[in-house]
Amino acid sequence: MLKRHAVWALALLIIVPARSARSLLNGDAIVRLSTAANRADWAAAPNYAYMERTRDDDGTKTYDVTMMLGSSYKRLVKKDDRTLSVAEQAKEEQKRSDEVTKRQAESSDERTNRIADYQKSRERAHHIIEEMPRAFDYTVASTRRVGSRTVYVLRATPRKGYEPPNVESRVLTAMRGEFWIDTRTFQWVRASARVLKPVSIEGFLARVQPGTEFQMEQMPVSDEVWLPQHFQIQSRSSILFFFHHHINEDDTFFDYRRGDSRQVGAEPF
Repeated sequence: MLKRHAVWALALLIIVPARSARSLLNGDAIVRLSTAANRADWAAAPNYAYMERTRDDDGTKTYDVTMMLGSSYKRLVKKDDRTLSVAEQAKEEQKRSDEVTKRQAESSDERTNRIADYQKSRERAHHIIEEMPRAFDYTVASTRRVGSRTVYVLRATPRKGYEPPNVESRVLTAMRGEFWIDTRTFQWVRASARVLKPVSIEGFLARVQPGTEFQMEQMPVSDEVWLPQHFQIQSRSSILFFFHHHINEDDTFFDYRRGDSRQVGAEPF
């Protein structure tokens, strides 16, 4: 299932200081810098709590997402943009308290396994970002102003001969995308991509179908760290080439605040 785990947070690692030097960068060089930036954001993300508003076919829900003893926890705070009733709030707080008690009572092996599962879900998304410089050919289409920033507009097409090293990266072989990358920090301001042909993601059992597309926007949450602001996906897939599944989801992330990565931080992806 393609979700927001398919996309990912970027941060500045290398700055090319001279405007004249930046203007000479080609698409591949720009993407390498932005991918390097992503590693710093990915590492910093668990130190932030945030609010997440998710809209899908089942309605709209808003969560307060924090870290709890090594992995994230989502507490429901609104339904269909309506603040929970006093009784509903008490129920959600009890659920959170019960989860704290449960995690505190874990054995060493149970806690290790829970945190390992959480890290695996993060790494699956990160693997895709890391493969992007190798998976696509990039061309600089233009530069443009976005608010107070200037961005490179890069067009990405699948690179001939690319061999994905893992299941997560296979979808890249069938995608075409456009990326807006800040010329000063090399952060992703916006990314969008569309699947152009069927691609197997679980051997021959499941396929992502043409028409699957996503769009992601990011924002700075500190002087150096950028994290997701908006993510939208329309996913079309089939299982055993017969059962069809569609996802239409729109997520907004806001109110980032610094926390403790073990207890009360957060991690959006």
